[in-house]
Amino acid sequence: MYDLELDNLKEQLKLKKPRRILVHLPCGLKPNSMEIKKAIEEVSDAKIVFWSGSNYGACDVPFFTQKLGVDLIITFGHSEWVYQ
Repeated sequence: MYDLELDNLKEQLKLKKPRRILVHLPCGLKPNSMEIKKAIEEVSDAKIVFWSGSNYGACDVPFFTQKLGVDLIITFGHSEWVYQ
């Protein structure tokens, strides 16, 4: 299973206070969408939109997000990011 880092997500949401969130998931993590939705709702009353199209990585952001009025995009992936 994957560590979705939902505690980190909640902390970031408390800091950023978004009004409209786009959640961008690859197919393998789409079954976790309800878990992610519940975590967001615990700390935010933001409108949540799930992108159901493709996700081939952090660079594959849906092109029409401005039209949705999204002020935060949360992209999940299968691979861990290494920070140095």
